[in-house]
Amino acid sequence: MIRTALAALALICAAAPAPAQNLSSEELARRAVERRAVEAVIWGMPVVNYDLMLQEMLTKSKGKVGQFIYWGRPLDWHNQTLTPNPDTLYFMAFYNTKDAGPMVLDIPPADGGSLNANLVTAWQVPLEDGGMFGIDKGAGAKFLFLPPGYKGTPPAGYTPLQLDTFGGYVLLRSNMKSPSDADVAASVAYGKRAKLYPLSQVANPPPTVFTDVQNIDFDSTIRYDSTFFVHLNRIVQSEPWLDRDRLMIDRLKSLGIEKGKPFKPDAQMKQIMNRAAREAHAWLAAKYDAGWPPFYEGTHWRPAAPLELVKSAEASFGLPDAYPSDQRGMAYHMAFIGIKHLGVGQFYLLCLQDKDGAALDGGKNYRLHVPPKVPIQQYWSVTAYDRQTHALIKGVSRASRASNRTEIQKNADGSVDIYFGPAAPAGKESNWVPTKAGGGFELLFRLYGPTPGLRDGSWKLTDMEKVQ
Repeated sequence: MIRTALAALALICAAAPAPAQNLSSEELARRAVERRAVEAVIWGMPVVNYDLMLQEMLTKSKGKVGQFIYWGRPLDWHNQTLTPNPDTLYFMAFYNTKDAGPMVLDIPPADGGSLNANLVTAWQVPLEDGGMFGIDKGAGAKFLFLPPGYKGTPPAGYTPLQLDTFGGYVLLRSNMKSPSDADVAASVAYGKRAKLYPLSQVANPPPTVFTDVQNIDFDSTIRYDSTFFVHLNRIVQSEPWLDRDRLMIDRLKSLGIEKGKPFKPDAQMKQIMNRAAREAHAWLAAKYDAGWPPFYEGTHWRPAAPLELVKSAEASFGLPDAYPSDQRGMAYHMAFIGIKHLGVGQFYLLCLQDKDGAALDGGKNYRLHVPPKVPIQQYWSVTAYDRQTHALIKGVSRASRASNRTEIQKNADGSVDIYFGPAAPAGKESNWVPTKAGGGFELLFRLYGPTPGLRDGSWKLTDMEKVQ
């Protein structure tokens, strides 16, 4: 049997080169470039995702690197970042240590407010979490971003974070007691107590600048065309090569992306890149649809990312026998940010299907039953996103419902029913999340300050059910 298998393998190997021998050198080169372009999209997704947000800030707002932009009210669909949370207030700051040197991020203590802070590199690899459920446990902290190759001794009193990129960003979620004007104003004021400045100016730190971008159409959805490679080239030019990614140097060179050289794709190369970006998108979407094991057995709720990816990201992709770059590309084609200690400050459950396994349809009506005693210390929320773009559904009056919304109707046992569909059920408008016919949608259920009941089986989120 072994000899038969070897003989068959030999025949296959002997036959395999035949089709390639009939191809011209030009056709072989074109095919190689297309394959490499597809792989470049999958591999480069986190940094292109990052650069899209950075460029939106730089081109559409007065915000600059080293400052904070923030949304001064709960997010609506004008924020077209990937799967954002409309039930908290976002503060975002991009930093770059290449020119400024080490940077200080000063997070305030939780006296009169609370926040969840996530700190990442340009590759969106999590560095650390701060805030009430971060390493400071709400006591406040001074984080110090150290540039690649830093040789100095960090001063005492700081939490040093060694970077392998020059740039990165900070995402602060300033939590609201409710969406009332007074509570929103209090959360904005608390978020503005954060500080970001160069360590070189620690003796006399300049005031941190905050720019409100709530009225800007901020769109960082992924563009699956040749412009994807413009963003990728910008990162190659501005950031150092990581040892784990050096294999991509020649791959990208064949696409015209090379450190220190201009990126000038001709019309033919742009056509190849357009096709490659679309193919990569189709591959990522298929992988996303296929899914991974559910969080609750027998339901369609799954963790927002596969376990292998979570473990690798928490280890800064330094595990010796794992580099799930395919899973990483899939994750960052639908979301942004990295969390160092997932499940401590927040946890996410993702749903694409109803109880019967059918894709969620914006033209149909559904009910989500949230059982009582949700295992949280802060709040829960559920948000609907456009299935195609993974951003908030455009044109709807609101995108979510959450336990910090005082108008939510509760059942007698403390449970809550949330309704999704094009129109609100009679008498249930306060518990309704609008969707739009003609497209699919997906859900993220967020738990802030999760408690052991999330994992010990004492509480379980139910599947979406169709209703008339």
